[in-house]
Amino acid sequence: MPTTLPRRLTAAFATVFLAAGCTAGGDSSGGPEADAKQTIEVWHGWSAPHEVKAFEDAVAGFNKAHPNITVKLVKGQTDERITNAIRGGNPPDVVSSFTTDSVGQWCQSGAWQNLAPYIAKSELDLNQFPKAVQQYTQYKGVRCAMPLLADAYGLYYNKKLMKGEQPPKTMGELTALAKKLTVRAPDGTIEVAGFMPSVQYYEHQTQHLAPQFGVTWLTPGGTANFAADPAVTAYLKWNKSLIDWYGYDNVKKFLRSMGQEFESSNPFQKGKVAMAVDGEWRTKFIQEEAPGLDYGTAPAPVSDDRAAAYGGGFLTGTVVGIPRGAEHAQAAWEFVRYLSTDTGALVTFANALGNVPSTIPALSSPQLKLPPQFRTFLDVFKNPNSTTAPPTPNGNDYIVRFQKFVQDEWEPGKVGDLPAALKRLDGEVDGSLKLAGG
Repeated sequence: MPTTLPRRLTAAFATVFLAAGCTAGGDSSGGPEADAKQTIEVWHGWSAPHEVKAFEDAVAGFNKAHPNITVKLVKGQTDERITNAIRGGNPPDVVSSFTTDSVGQWCQSGAWQNLAPYIAKSELDLNQFPKAVQQYTQYKGVRCAMPLLADAYGLYYNKKLMKGEQPPKTMGELTALAKKLTVRAPDGTIEVAGFMPSVQYYEHQTQHLAPQFGVTWLTPGGTANFAADPAVTAYLKWNKSLIDWYGYDNVKKFLRSMGQEFESSNPFQKGKVAMAVDGEWRTKFIQEEAPGLDYGTAPAPVSDDRAAAYGGGFLTGTVVGIPRGAEHAQAAWEFVRYLSTDTGALVTFANALGNVPSTIPALSSPQLKLPPQFRTFLDVFKNPNSTTAPPTPNGNDYIVRFQKFVQDEWEPGKVGDLPAALKRLDGEVDGSLKLAGG
């Protein structure tokens, strides 16, 4: 369940459509009772043959428990298609998304139904989900989504390139070790990067690394917090310091030479990067594309002043819900509840896709059959210091803007007055939030 850029862009486009065409509305909780004979239509985004089979296998238990409900699975669906179906008044009964970025918009607009009445009627215990998961499936008290597997981020390290060094726990240790392990050509070209700090390196996006410095993104009132949060400045200074050590031109040259993130040419898998932050799914890719790679995993380092927070990391995941206008909402809830809470289904799915099960009971299942390096991500998922990006009514616009600022202005050295630049960014984000109803 890697959160690749195309999927995130799709989510951003969907947010625009939702803002333009959806208004808050009541739940469509009518339709036949769950025990009536009926067919529900379920849209999901998985499309590769092994992914589709994994989803079908996870659903098999529901089919046995509810023989009166026929489940029609529709693969390869995007947030944009789902949004258009809701706007057109012809949605499926159940929808899922690979990203949590649009949960705030879905909940606020009513495009995805408020699940509180279903949860209360079923007496579902939400404490089976870690705190961060509970946070990324609701917005301002409206829970319109349930989790379906999760992504946790941690540090991957090449044991051969580490030469006996232990994985760093702080950013200071990471920086020192990155410099020690870097190999350069006589002209400064990076042949092996100890660690690549640029936000343009795959999963080293601001959303994944900045929280390790304690960045909070938004104020309690929901406005942008870039200028006032010292953790933002600390993250930026660390990023620029290491980029300057490499030389920005050398960094750009290295980035241009990289292979594809989700192919065997990935530089970590090829021994061109000693340490990298990535999601748990990388264990599956290494297993299939670089089985001979001797590597380890550990929690991502934290800033030196937050050593006590070591062990946590960034969390996100796939979410599932019931769209406004669903014809079989009662049966749809039974399906959503099963898929998001049944330990057997979650473990089956997690084993097949190499993702983190999204309930605490599933995390300790003896049926989990994942490589030993995967343990790190189970621990990160359970760690109370793990965080997620707060939802807003215009999706992850604030993160997209920050990412663009770092990539286009900060890393190339075009920012002369950082406090002023961050205040400008605050204004842009707040203006966008206001237009979205935030």
